[in-house]
Amino acid sequence: MAWDLVIFDCDGVLIDSETLAIRIEVELLAKFGIAITGDEIVERYCGLSMKAMLADLEARFDRPLGDEFSAVHAERFAALCETELAAMTGVVEILDALTAKTCVASSSSPERLRRTLGLTGLYQRFDPHIFSATMVANGKPAPDLFLLAAERMGAVPAECAVIEDSLPGISAAVAAGMTAIGFCGGGHCARDHGDRLRGAGAAVTVETMPEVLSALNRLSPRLR
Repeated sequence: MAWDLVIFDCDGVLIDSETLAIRIEVELLAKFGIAITGDEIVERYCGLSMKAMLADLEARFDRPLGDEFSAVHAERFAALCETELAAMTGVVEILDALTAKTCVASSSSPERLRRTLGLTGLYQRFDPHIFSATMVANGKPAPDLFLLAAERMGAVPAECAVIEDSLPGISAAVAAGMTAIGFCGGGHCARDHGDRLRGAGAAVTVETMPEVLSALNRLSPRLR
């Protein structure tokens, strides 16, 4: 494969976790007096760090959330993952087929990445090449996290492909000078999700993991 590095987002790409997190967020926010739908969470907060999401919610609704919300969310999410979390269908086969370097670059914390990727058997496939937004000053949609991943992996940004399911993630990849492939195979993706990702700058969108491999081959920087 002609790509130097393929960067995978975690939630909604490697693992089908967004619907689990959103379910908890809707319920918890209601207890804090914030009525919000799952669709709104996907549209406004999918791809952002928990810190960034809470800061925006507190500003919008003038409600303190902070450490209490984060702690309860983490506890409930961990419990739900134990019984319901699954790797994205076909992801292992894609990782087996790739010959380029691979890594994870996610808005999730290192602890959450270790837990969720570990539960799905993917942690050892990437460790130690797992990068969290906690490692940079600015998370997605800023390019910092992807540029850090490229630097640590010894890759040129122009020869990096990013597999992302969120608008902030696509925007971050484009800002980093990388090729963004929008993934719409997660349980949280609505029918117009691909249109929104292309609008943010995705070179192409796909709905299954086998399509990811085809897109990587088709968009190869050495075939342009």
